[in-house]
Amino acid sequence: MSGGAAAAMSPAKAAESPFSGGKKRDSLGPAPPHPILKDVGEIYSRLLDHRPVIQGEMRYFIKEFEEKRGLREMRVLENLKNTVSEANDQTLPKCEQVMHGNLNEVFMKLQAATEMMNRLQQREQEERKLQTEKLVAGEKQRIALWEEFMKEQHSMKAVVDEEHTKAMERLKEQYATMEKDLAKHTI
Repeated sequence: MSGGAAAAMSPAKAAESPFSGGKKRDSLGPAPPHPILKDVGEIYSRLLDHRPVIQGEMRYFIKEFEEKRGLREMRVLENLKNTVSEANDQTLPKCEQVMHGNLNEVFMKLQAATEMMNRLQQREQEERKLQTEKLVAGEKQRIALWEEFMKEQHSMKAVVDEEHTKAMERLKEQYATMEKDLAKHTI
């Protein structure tokens, strides 16, 4: 016999004992239930029948939310709805207007800054170009001076070489005359 079937038995069936072979007792009244059936009924009611606990929780929930709090949650939700509606209808458009105004201002400032940067960059490029031209001109001038210096050095070298050659010839002539004079004296 299952636990649910034992608890749902009618008093007439409860009088029948599963051990008596299905015979009814005499009409002295209902026989006390078998102790095992009593224990099975208690186990069923404690473990499987949650209705009393659920009913208690439901009563507490109803008492907490309907009696104690009343319509406080509804008022809070209504206030939130009003706040959100006000934000959507008034605050959000104002914020958008301010944002667009500030964005336009920032955009204008950004354009002005970009133009200034372009002018500065152009000036810098012009200055670099002038410096490069000055450097190239200076380099050409130094090359010209160097070439002139080298020409002077060659002409000076030629003059020095020529003087040296003349001096050598004079010395040769002088030594030659000295040798002749020496040869005259020694003989």
